[in-house]
Amino acid sequence: MKNRKKIAIHHKAGDDSYSDKWIEYCENHNVEYRLVNCYDSDIVEQLKGFSALMWHWQHTDYKAQLFARQLILSLEKGGLKVFPSVDSSWHFDDKLGQKYLLESIDAPMVKSYAFYDKESASKWLNETTFPKVFKLRNGAGAHNVQLIKSKKEALRYVNRVFSRGFKSNHRGAVLDEKLWHFKRDKSLKSFLNIGKGLVRFVFPHEIRNLLPIEKNYLYAQDFIPNCDHDIRVFVIGKRAVTKKRMVREGDFRASGSGKMTWDLDQISSDCVKMAFEVTEKLGAQSIAFDFVLDGDDYKIVEISYAASPRGFPECPGYWNRDLSWTKAPLRVEYFMMEDFLDTLTE
Repeated sequence: MKNRKKIAIHHKAGDDSYSDKWIEYCENHNVEYRLVNCYDSDIVEQLKGFSALMWHWQHTDYKAQLFARQLILSLEKGGLKVFPSVDSSWHFDDKLGQKYLLESIDAPMVKSYAFYDKESASKWLNETTFPKVFKLRNGAGAHNVQLIKSKKEALRYVNRVFSRGFKSNHRGAVLDEKLWHFKRDKSLKSFLNIGKGLVRFVFPHEIRNLLPIEKNYLYAQDFIPNCDHDIRVFVIGKRAVTKKRMVREGDFRASGSGKMTWDLDQISSDCVKMAFEVTEKLGAQSIAFDFVLDGDDYKIVEISYAASPRGFPECPGYWNRDLSWTKAPLRVEYFMMEDFLDTLTE
């Protein structure tokens, strides 16, 4: 019988990595673990004798994008438990996949459109109304998202996406983020970060620059007017953490704004309820949802198996599956580990 507490962990240090806290949890609770490297050619052989693998792979890692889904599926077929599971992560950083997945279960999603040739995309442009939100299928923090206000502007976008395409790692977006943070914070730190943004604009990050060119498809969503916020709900098993993110001044995007509130009176329990229901339908271990208010109803914009652990530093507690509230300090990485351990056989 496999050892319930023998876990392999792929470790990557950094603010956006879960593995630091997974390791901390194992050491504090006497859980046997070993660090592995999922990029090793013999990783499947290395994992023999283990019951589980935990690997927080990220959307900016071009290597993981090449093989993470395939490795996870292969390991699950061999009887290994994996976080994130196939059901949790196959759609990660793929808004096209999310469109079909959410539509198939009748989830309340913002109306989305997908076209795979210039002729059909151009035909749709002649029939639809503007503005529309055009997106690349990957990207986070509101990167790779554009508000297209006219047919003329849309035609320029279509001509490019069906020719030379767009880089996933848009250098200008990184600099725009640094400028926005300074405008918001007016701090010395944010001012100095503009310099870092300028460096990355001139000398792109080598790893992120290896991400593939996005081309030969058009993905769009309806624009929801008069929306001053979105709601992030991060479900981990039977618990969920939430926050309300305010739209940037003079913009339509809330993701990446850094302006948020934890006030429970401003968090719709309807979003929490929907998030739990969709997570259960998909059989996922964890899903982070972005909701926007469309008229009187909240709708899903997109989903992800993970959310930056830096995104919940002041969250005062969490929702339970029955929509009751528990006020307590929390670490979302600990929730993941606790739930994962419960799934392993003795």
